[in-house]
Amino acid sequence: MAPLTTLVGVLLACLGTPLFVIICVLALVSFASDGVDLTILFIEMYRLADTPALTAIPLFAFSGFLLAESGAARRLVRISEALLWWLPGGLGIMALTICALLTAFTGASGMTIVAVGGLLLPALLQAGYPEDFSLGLLTTSGSLGLLFPPSIPLIVYGIVSATPVDQLFIAGIAPGVLLVVALSAYTYIVGGGTSARKVREPDNTPMQALREGIWELLLPAVVMTGIYSGFIAVSEAAALSALYVIILEMLVHREITLRQLPGIIRETMVLVGGILMILAAAMAYTSYLIDAEIPASLLELIRGQVESRFVFLILLNLFLLVVGCMIDMFSALVVVVPLILPIAAAYDIHPVHLGIIFLANLEIGYSTPPVGLNLFIASARFERPLLSLYRASLPFLAILLACLLIITYVPALSLFALD
Repeated sequence: MAPLTTLVGVLLACLGTPLFVIICVLALVSFASDGVDLTILFIEMYRLADTPALTAIPLFAFSGFLLAESGAARRLVRISEALLWWLPGGLGIMALTICALLTAFTGASGMTIVAVGGLLLPALLQAGYPEDFSLGLLTTSGSLGLLFPPSIPLIVYGIVSATPVDQLFIAGIAPGVLLVVALSAYTYIVGGGTSARKVREPDNTPMQALREGIWELLLPAVVMTGIYSGFIAVSEAAALSALYVIILEMLVHREITLRQLPGIIRETMVLVGGILMILAAAMAYTSYLIDAEIPASLLELIRGQVESRFVFLILLNLFLLVVGCMIDMFSALVVVVPLILPIAAAYDIHPVHLGIIFLANLEIGYSTPPVGLNLFIASARFERPLLSLYRASLPFLAILLACLLIITYVPALSLFALD
């Protein structure tokens, strides 16, 4: 029956069928072939409603969409310019930091490129940065914040793998900082070796810039302090962040009006609805895969070919990079994680460490030629040929891949807080 199931899945995918429908059909065909009552599908789907961290996804996504629609990016640019204008590559480092912060809250790298690309690219070019460097920086940094809390992909991985989300939040900080620092070092070198000018608007003093944007800067600190002080859970922190951003952008800065709010909520729920539908379908199909012992069969096959943990991690990274290029991040999480998790456990890879490796690969895969999603979004946003973005992204990808090796083979970087 497996070949028929595979054929059905491929045929539906070729017809452009939504992923959650494909997964549901595969689950129905698979359960029916084993003579299992098909109500099991809906029972397994209902398990998603009992997931404690589930409500955090729409609330954090809503916070991110509000920030993207407001003038938060402009205020963060002014803060960075006021504080880093004297530093070689300061404007580029500022761009990296802003992209990482916004992506951490929106969980969608494409949104970051669209929201701040039009603001940052002209600023970089006007300051004298090479065009290829500027394009590569913004394209690759569009997904740079996916390891930072409260990243939605981290929450989704926690749900799919039954891993505590608060542990994943802590584990992602050091690897995320490594990626930002490595790219910042390269930006510092480029900024010092080009004609990039160190300029600052006369009225943009550090105190003035901080007065305007300090409340956005405090948001991650408020969320993380609440979670790790033990006062609130992850879902409650998500509700707090949504309330915080609503008050800030609607009442303090008054950049989001009541009339705009339904549209922002609708955009948020389209994204979140897709994630939840895929999650529900995947949970049902995962139960079948486990009952059919498919992960165990894959493990036996892989261990027969690969004995070394070192080699397995190399192959895992290569596989995940390809997945990151070809498949949407949330789809990859719900489809691939249940298959990889037991195999990685057999090679003594901690599930938290695996999650960081997984997301780091998908993050890099978004900007990897030939079909990384960020490349296409940046090409449309900046009106540049796709081939020029391939060329522009290569130096940044080389640095990110070197960091990926460190993240992969130095598990203490992710697990130091769990020891």
